Amino acid sequence: MIDLYTSSTPNGWKISVALEELSLEYNVIPIQLSENEQKEESYLAINPNGRIPTIVDRDNDDFAVFESGAILVYLAEKTGKLMPSDVKGRSVVMQWLMFQMGGIGPMMGQANVFFRYAPEKIEYAIGRYQRECRRLYEVLDKRLTDNEFLAGDYSIADIANYCWVSTYPWSGTSVDGLTNLERWLHQIAERPATIEGRAVPGKVDLDKVDKETFIKGARNMLA
Repeated sequence: MIDLYTSSTPNGWKISVALEELSLEYNVIPIQLSENEQKEESYLAINPNGRIPTIVDRDNDDFAVFESGAILVYLAEKTGKLMPSDVKGRSVVMQWLMFQMGGIGPMMGQANVFFRYAPEKIEYAIGRYQRECRRLYEVLDKRLTDNEFLAGDYSIADIANYCWVSTYPWSGTSVDGLTNLERWLHQIAERPATIEGRAVPGKVDLDKVDKETFIKGARNMLA
């Protein structure tokens, strides 16, 4: 059994989608980010960075793993799925996973902050991060021209990138004209594990959410 400490964010969805794909039994412990539950001492004891997600593997001496990319690798290696075992294949998956961790996630996160959450709208910052997001989308689109998925078979690299890129409207960005990327987004969105994983710990529709309440909570978390 795996305990999953999570919230309805792209980083949180990465792990619940992966757990669903791997058919692993898990227990969800929701973390209210707007209430700063991630900063409580009991949580910091398992995740010193005070972020989500975190897992605790009850079947492995209550082993705690934090950082979403590290969790994905741990789960893939634990099960022998969603990542090749050969050195070359594993490296390709890791490259595209790091692309998300070092590029897609941080750039979309900053676009969200300046486009949605910042009380003062700084046009230079908004434009800077939105342009970089679009450039990264184009990198993905080119990769997907001759590849169904990012690293051969469907892998943790696809899960990590999808969970962020699928929220592109919230960043004020567009994937218009990126036909390969759009195909990939639709294809992954239809996977049963994606549907189930995106509903953990509670389904969030960014098109229908009360934006003012959501933004207020995000500002409190970022303060």
